[in-house]
Amino acid sequence: MRRQPGRIVLSAALVLLLPPSAFAKRHNGNDRASFGSDITVAEGQTVGDVACAFCSVHLHGDATGDVAVAFGSVTVDPGHTISGDTAVLLGNVNLGEGSAVHGDLAILGGDAHLADGAAIHGSQSVIPQPIGTLILLAPLLILVGIIWLIVHLVRRSRYQFPVYPQGRGIQPPPPPPR
Repeated sequence: MRRQPGRIVLSAALVLLLPPSAFAKRHNGNDRASFGSDITVAEGQTVGDVACAFCSVHLHGDATGDVAVAFGSVTVDPGHTISGDTAVLLGNVNLGEGSAVHGDLAILGGDAHLADGAAIHGSQSVIPQPIGTLILLAPLLILVGIIWLIVHLVRRSRYQFPVYPQGRGIQPPPPPPR
């Protein structure tokens, strides 16, 4: 069988380039992102995806995409919806009366406050504050423990223990001559 390097290169290029374009999400220009300042969607307004770090999201309108918040909260006014998934890290989700999240809800280090008639149509995963914080800090605590152990072992191996005569440790002084 004759080798065909051109066919192999073409196959590799197709394998590497086609999957990312097949899974690419279309953006309609209504997406919102912020770092440090709150995002407020006005009444009657519709947004796509919303991403926010160190801030909160206030929905007086609707969100057709996903909502992701780190170190902040999500507040949805009565009668409004989030069509996608909602993820909150160290914050709360407040759903007004008749509001809904049509996707999944995941909260790490916070709580979900649902008013009467509010609904979450997808799966709901809430890990409350003390446990959520420990889960976030666990890798850092493990790293600090490993560093402490290395420093302890290095200092211990460099410490010069005193050498006692005849290898018997410290001896009492000899008795005085008579």
